[in-house]
Parts: sequence; C-alpha cells; structure tokens
Amino acid sequence: MQLVRGIHNLRDNHHGCVLTIGNFDGVHLGHQRVIAALVAKATELNLVPAVMVFEPQPQELFNPQMAPARLSRLRDKYSLLKKLGVQRLICVNFNREFANQSAEDFIEKLLVEKLGIKHLIIGDDFCFGKNRLGNFQMLKESGQRFNFNVTDTASYKLSDCRISSTEIRKALQQDELAEAQAMLGRTYSIIGRVVHGDKQGRNLGFPTANVLLKRCVSPVSGVYVVQVKALGKEFNGVANIGSRPTVNGIRQQLEVNIFDFSDNLYGQPIEVALLKKLRDEQRFASLKELTDQIAKDVKQAGSYLQALETDTNG
Repeated sequence: MQLVRGIHNLRDNHHGCVLTIGNFDGVHLGHQRVIAALVAKATELNLVPAVMVFEPQPQELFNPQMAPARLSRLRDKYSLLKKLGVQRLICVNFNREFANQSAEDFIEKLLVEKLGIKHLIIGDDFCFGKNRLGNFQMLKESGQRFNFNVTDTASYKLSDCRISSTEIRKALQQDELAEAQAMLGRTYSIIGRVVHGDKQGRNLGFPTANVLLKRCVSPVSGVYVVQVKALGKEFNGVANIGSRPTVNGIRQQLEVNIFDFSDNLYGQPIEVALLKKLRDEQRFASLKELTDQIAKDVKQAGSYLQALETDTNG
C-alpha cells in the first residue's frame, strides 16, 4: 500500500480514485464496513481505493490536554487498512491553516483539483471544513457540479449500540475487554518499538521489554495477561501499562515480562494483545513488596493461560 504524507506530495498519478475520509482510530467494525464498501466500489470502477486520515487528529490540535487516548497510531492504521485492501493512504497534516479552510475549498482544491475523485464514501455523521460546516448534502451538490458520486454508510450497530472509537475507549477504560474486542473485531493490542529502559525489571528478577507510548497514550492502565507477537513468533507474558509509581516514574509506558524468553528485542517492533486484567497499577511501600506482587501476577497469569489453553483444546 502506498503512503502519501502531506498534500504537497500528491502527484498527477494520484488523480482518479475512490476515496473515504476519517480518523479511523482503531479501524473497528464500523470502519471495516466503510472500507469494504470502498474496496468494492473501487473494484467495480477499476480505480484505486484510497483513505484520507489526519495527523494529528483534530482534537489533538484544538484541545491537546482533553484529546482522547489513541486506539491506534498511524503505523497501526497503515497495517490494518492494508489488510483490508486499501491501496493508498493519504495522511494530511492537520494544522491551523488546514483547519481554517472552508468546506468549499476542501472540496474544490483538495478533492477535485488534487485528487480528482470519482466516488466518495463517507460515514453518516461526516462533517468537514472550517467550523464543520460541510456535510453530506454539500458533497452531493458538489458531486453533481464536479462529476463525482457520493455514498454515505449507516452506522454499524452491535446489540443496538452504535460502534464508535469513543464507545471502544469507554469499554477499555471500564475494563470490559470482551466488549471492546467485539466492537474492534479483534483483541485490543498495543504496537510499538522496544526501547532501552532503566533496567528496574531486570534488577527485580523480571526483565521487561519497554515501549514508550508517546502520542498514543493508552486508554487502559494496570497489569494484564498478554500475548506478545515478536520476531515472527507468539509468546505469553504479563504487562504493566502506566507510570510505575513505586519507582517514581512519570511517563506512561508499556512494560512486558515475556515468559520463557531471552532474545534481544531492542529496536524491534512488538504487538501486545491484552487478554485479561489482573489488577490496577499501584504504589508499593518497598521494592520487595513490588517484587512479591509481580511474582503473584506471573503465577496468576500462568493459571489463566493454562485454563485458556485447556478450553481452547476442548
């Protein structure tokens, strides 16, 4: 899949596509429904199925302190959208200048002049342009003028509840992992690159692979039973997501103790899927108390994984 970073990198050969637009945070079942319609229409018209996303996401620009936790970073979206058949991902730099662009200019200068879209597929709540004045009706009228078609897709519901990134974050924050999984269509996971830590885990007898969460602040925190994909293999383990209050940590990060593992992961990407929450993160009075609790976490995780394997094997 081709990644186009920035409007300035759009070229003549990017003209003529079937396009959808949105944040696609989490690429959940609702998003997947839109993408399925996109790919089907592109196949019908023999055109490229393209997705436009924004970095940073609008709320991260307008109100960064109140912006919701990310379900997925750009790298994650790229991987998930590629698997769904998207052939071009257009990443627009969402800055003040872009945000102040009128809805009319968004259509004429970007969708028509830069992209030459032939068909646009959007969600039923899609708004765009300065003050979000652009809507489906404006797109329909512009399509008649500039010779492109527009289709809206109804919200995807699960048990009469509209699937959205907001609802998934809420489920994760309430430790309802199964509900989040049902809306995502997969187990919730965090993907990142392993960095050097302060070796606290190793000193305590539980070495960890550390991932800084950066902009992708996690909607979850605490200690979890996890499955880790690394070096082309799958492993089990225990992960802590939080600021590590016992050792006076500040930044939120992901620490994973991978069972029966001794390879070097520094600089390597890993995917950590959350299977079950064991407890909240907490501050301990001493490192010994912390070490004792980690040992209990590992034992509890092992029991859960063994029971899970027994259920799976029937």
